[in-house]
Parts: sequence; structure tokens; C-alpha cells
Amino acid sequence: MPFSTFMDRALYGAGGFYASTGRAGRRGDFITSPEIGPLFGAVVARFLDAEWRRLGEPSEFTVVDAGAGPGTLARAVRSAEPDCAVAMRYVAVEVSAAQREGHPDGIESLAALPDDPFDGVVIANELLDNLPFRLAVFDDGWREAYVVTLPDGRVVEQLSAPFDPQPGVLPARAPLGARAPLQDAAADWVRAARDRLRRGTVVVIDYAVPTTAQLAERPWRDWLRTYRGHERGGHYLAEPGGQDITSEVAIDQLPEPDTVRSQAQWLQLHGIADLVAEGKRYWEAHAARPDLAAMRMRSRISESEALLDPAGLGGFTVLEYRAG
Repeated sequence: MPFSTFMDRALYGAGGFYASTGRAGRRGDFITSPEIGPLFGAVVARFLDAEWRRLGEPSEFTVVDAGAGPGTLARAVRSAEPDCAVAMRYVAVEVSAAQREGHPDGIESLAALPDDPFDGVVIANELLDNLPFRLAVFDDGWREAYVVTLPDGRVVEQLSAPFDPQPGVLPARAPLGARAPLQDAAADWVRAARDRLRRGTVVVIDYAVPTTAQLAERPWRDWLRTYRGHERGGHYLAEPGGQDITSEVAIDQLPEPDTVRSQAQWLQLHGIADLVAEGKRYWEAHAARPDLAAMRMRSRISESEALLDPAGLGGFTVLEYRAG
């Protein structure tokens, strides 16, 4: 089977990682920006308000949270009480039935993008890196990696004949054994999400690089990673269903975005500094007898440091695609 089929089954099939125990969060397997704390969702809420106003404050404003996991971002956005809440239809899209069970009340919970066109925003935070991709391996030419199950149950890799024609995103030459992802599903997802919008913006947040060639030049374990219990996992073929499989996203394989920013730049653009300053003022006013709200406001300082860290989450890439 193509590596993309293996990855799809290992993550989303019966007994797959996300179909069973795999999830984001401090008690899960990895941390994403919403799990740092509610500050990320508060900034997203400010962005949603800006988009709602840019579109003329439509009476129905749809927000699709794609790859919503257990609904952490949904809770934070609603808790921030954005002005657009009066018109907001919040749709959490998550393929894993196990994770959809954790979605909060008062939102729509779906397994796939809604079919009907809408005005609003589609936001995908760390989704594209988990979409199944084909795997190219350089061995006297670029070849596609297939996964074969041997009679004794072992899972091994088998290479095809050289590509003919060779995908244009792959460099002409690479070190022996170099690997590169072919992220057709990610590109298709971006097109599908943009096509759902009459007016609005698709926002993609992920760890990404400008070109596929950059990934091919690096050791493949740098960008083709597995995770389990907040630790790096084993080889990507090991223990199917027992670990996350993820890849950095090659921007040159996606439709051309309208804007490209780092996560730090995007959060700063949409007012994270104002929210942190508000938190400091609230804490100073209540520090003598702090309540739960004061503790949450104080935590904005440490949350912002993590979200803006250029060597961590702040270095993620934010791609925006406008529609209409």
C-alpha cells in the first residue's frame, strides 16, 4: 500500500492513534497552542471579530475549527466572548469520533467540512501535518515508498521504480536515502476549505518550510516525526496506531497563500500584547486577594512567552487564503 494509506490507517482507521487514545493536551501526547492556555483562543477571537467586521457584520458568520481535537480552541474562543458571537455558528470538525465526544455543548460537531457555502473563517491549527502523505525516497532516482506486511507480520518498506515523470517539487538530486513528503491531501484540503467560503479567510497554522527541497536536504528524522506521551516515538512504521505520525508542511506543494507570517507575527498583529497588558493590570488590581480570574489573567504572561517563542510555537507558520 502507499505510505499515505498506511498513515491514514495508523492514525484514523480502526484502532488508529486518533481513533483510540491519541490526543493533544498536557495529559495527552503533545501540546498545541490552544493547550498552552486560553490566551491563544482569545487572540483568535479578536481575529474573528476583525473578519466579521471586514465582511460587513453578516447575520450568520460561520467559524469552522478544522482538526478540532477535543474542542480546546472552541472553549477558549467562546470563553473570550467575541462581539461576533451574536452571529457566530461554530463548527468543530474532527474525524475522530472519540475526540468529538469531548466537544462542548452549543456548537456543531462534524466529521468533515460542512457542504454548504458560507461566509466566515476556516481555521486549521496543526491539521495539515497530520494529513496522510505519500513518501518519496531517493535511491538512484526518486522512488515512491510502499508499505508491505510480511507473512510473519512485520511491516517493511518497499520502493517503486523511479518516478516517471518525477514530481516537479522534488529536487533533481539528493543524498542517498533522502526522503520527502508528497502532500497531495494537504493541498486538496486547502482547496476544499477555500471553496466552501463565499467570503472570508482560511487560516492554516503549522510547522512549515518554503520548499520540498529543503526537507529533502535534511535528515528525514528531523521533519518526519512520531510522538507518544510527549516524547518522540519510534520509526514511522513501528507500532501502527500506537504513535502519532507527523510531517513539516512544504508550502510549495500548497495553493499559493495570500499572506505568510510566523505565528508570533500573526498573534502580535491581532493584539496579543493588548491582552497581556490587560492581564497584568487585572492581576495588579487583585493581587492582594487573587481570585481564579486574577490567576488566569496573570498566566497570560507565561502563555504569551510560549506562544511567541521563535524557537517553538512562535516559529510556526500562518498561511491565509482569502475567498470572495
